[in-house]
Amino acid sequence: MTRDDLRSLVRTIPDHPKPGILFRDVTTLLLHAEGFAAAIDTLAESVDERPDLVAGIEARGFVVATALALKLGAGLLLIRKDGKLPGATIAEDYALEYGTDRLTMHVDACAPGATVLLADDLIATGGTALAAARLVRRAGGLVTGARFLIDLPHLGGAAKLEADGIETESLLTFPGD
Repeated sequence: MTRDDLRSLVRTIPDHPKPGILFRDVTTLLLHAEGFAAAIDTLAESVDERPDLVAGIEARGFVVATALALKLGAGLLLIRKDGKLPGATIAEDYALEYGTDRLTMHVDACAPGATVLLADDLIATGGTALAAARLVRRAGGLVTGARFLIDLPHLGGAAKLEADGIETESLLTFPGD
């Protein structure tokens, strides 16, 4: 499948979650077995060296990260919203448009020196991905890159990751409309 084929599998929902926003919904891509497989294959081909772990960021990032980890032969590291993990955790706060949120991971989920690839469905402003990178680094892990199904380049998130030294690739880009 071409990238244009994959792009056609992403549904755009106007005015969600608020007026003026064009929500890029990857669930329609995930429903399409051939498209989902092609998306993961393409992302995996962009990874030069197999990481020890692929870190999935809650919630749709779990889907992308799981498939990518299996394809790369890597372990899966779950980065969750606060209060969702049962064991001892470390946390990282990050800014939202109005307020803050918090990501957590188990303190023993990432061994010092482990190489970690971040994965999520979409990169927008980069706040969530940068918080996930800080968590991995606090645990002693090495963030080797980040992979996304979709980049919204007008929001600058991928550029922020690159500025932080995180090599970033996205399957598709959707310009601001």
